[in-house]
Amino acid sequence: MIPVTILTGFLGSGKTTLLKRILNEKHGMKIAVVENEFGEENIDNDILVQDSNEQIIQMSNGCICCTIRGDLARVLGDLAAKKRDGKLDFDRVVIETTGLANPGPVAQTFFMDNEIADEFLLDAIITLVDAKHANHQLDEHEVVQRQVGFADRLFITKSDLVDENALTDLRHRLVHMNPKASIRVVNFGEADIKEVFDLRGFNLNAKLEIDPDFLAEDEHDHAHDHEHHDHDHADCDHDHGHCNHEGHDHGHHHHHAHHDDKIKSFVYRSDRPFDPNRLEDFLGGILQIYGERLLRYKGVLYMKGVDRKVVFQGVHQMMGSDLASKWLPAEKKTNKMVFIGIELPQDLITDGLDACLA
Repeated sequence: MIPVTILTGFLGSGKTTLLKRILNEKHGMKIAVVENEFGEENIDNDILVQDSNEQIIQMSNGCICCTIRGDLARVLGDLAAKKRDGKLDFDRVVIETTGLANPGPVAQTFFMDNEIADEFLLDAIITLVDAKHANHQLDEHEVVQRQVGFADRLFITKSDLVDENALTDLRHRLVHMNPKASIRVVNFGEADIKEVFDLRGFNLNAKLEIDPDFLAEDEHDHAHDHEHHDHDHADCDHDHGHCNHEGHDHGHHHHHAHHDDKIKSFVYRSDRPFDPNRLEDFLGGILQIYGERLLRYKGVLYMKGVDRKVVFQGVHQMMGSDLASKWLPAEKKTNKMVFIGIELPQDLITDGLDACLA
């Protein structure tokens, strides 16, 4: 399987700088770069000879580069065929989307198209965020919010142009939109290659990394909203009365500006097992109704009558699930799910999931 990385981010966020670095560096990898471009942000001509026709260009360090103005699946199919026939040699693919593009359809290509899914493995979506202009861009363009919501990793660029408080606020805003993406501050596209490849964001595995800041805050801020949900109580710190003082402001983050982003995320947790049939029916219904609004979702599940963890994840309506490792005797069996989407009905989904518990 050929691993694929999708590189996204708004105009001027530094994708080209990062790509140039990948294409010039002596890293010993043979990378095929696919530029899914609309002509506004080409790799500079000093590296490539641009031609009006679609073509593949060999780079000095063994990478290859092609520009598409057509169907991504077709280009990937061509690349795979050339690799099979020994005409091209590459180990992995990077797809750079145009700054105005929603990465959703690009990601869906790897789920929907069987020929592509047989040859290529989607590794991760990396989104670059320009520290100086991010707040304005997030306010103005829903596509920028989508780019953040789809990401497995966020690179904040141009951080030298803002102060520490602005950076903290931006991180805080990004975490609320996407608590499962790790956030790295990178200067001038100087991201270590190890930070870019083999992130396994689309792997079905039992690890579900959710930003701990998001969880800590979530417990403080929302515990009182769902008094009837035992899974919120289990995580509450009763000694400090965080559940009881509704008006209590927890000082540690009161300086953050409040942004009412359309794209939000929430985490569902419960220590009770799910009834597998009820859960399957409910999730199926949610995907049918809200699939377009769901960007990414992921979970590690505790199912009644199953001694192994069940992992699931998806993009829009495309969901996959699998059995993972056995629950260890000492391990606390628990459900943890994260949903990232556009104006999702959190209470409806949370109540529905509660009703699926055995």
